[in-house]
Amino acid sequence: MNYTFPAIMGIINVTPDSFSDGGLYTEHQSAIAHACRLIEQGADIIDIGGESTRPGADIISIDEEINRTIPVIQGLHEIHPEITISIDTTKPEVAESAIKAGAHIINDISGLDNGPELAIIAAKYDVPLIIMHRKGISATMQQNPTYDDIVEEVKVHLMERCALAKEHGAEKLIIDVGIGFGKTIEHNWELLRSLHEFHEIGYPMLLGISRKSFIGESLDITNPAERDIPTHLLHALLLNKHCSIIRVHDVAMAQMTRTLYARLNN
Repeated sequence: MNYTFPAIMGIINVTPDSFSDGGLYTEHQSAIAHACRLIEQGADIIDIGGESTRPGADIISIDEEINRTIPVIQGLHEIHPEITISIDTTKPEVAESAIKAGAHIINDISGLDNGPELAIIAAKYDVPLIIMHRKGISATMQQNPTYDDIVEEVKVHLMERCALAKEHGAEKLIIDVGIGFGKTIEHNWELLRSLHEFHEIGYPMLLGISRKSFIGESLDITNPAERDIPTHLLHALLLNKHCSIIRVHDVAMAQMTRTLYARLNN
């Protein structure tokens, strides 16, 4: 999969309770239609998730997550067989069903916290696996997260999880420092200042900052949907950190950022 730098991953949350767009695309057809719009706007990858990962979110059943996501993956794959689809899940059963339905990437926000099963599936189907750092689980991760050295601890954690994935045959790995997942506002900013250090791990990096609360709290913007402009201003400031993929809600604005960066560095 070769994309213009950075690749743009458009977000489709088929959930009633995601922090930014929960409830907007719970109907399968509306989710597919929105994914098609994101592709028209320039998305290279569509990331489909059926379980909210916001702080305090509840865990749903395997069957419920499959029912939410698989029809969307199948429908989108039929319309756009050329597009790369990512399944955002921590459950092996959901990941395998998604790949069989047409998905090409597993996006694991748990970072293999529950064991190597997702790496085993990634190896079995020879698909990329995104390994993210998250401290704790969604329900409790924002309850006073503490670190002695946030950058070093996240780096070591990701290195250990990548090694675990490789032990089980997964070779196509992508790392994600997990902005907003078990981090304070200052932890997030420190990670962003130090993103270049994570290239030492040796894998492409995904950056997920779109509409997140650290942006809202830093700029006093309470409505997540109103955080797109600062999201992409921050993307522009961070492009020299060379993240391979940016995961966004507003693909059109990400495409403009990418186009201007390419012109500047042509």
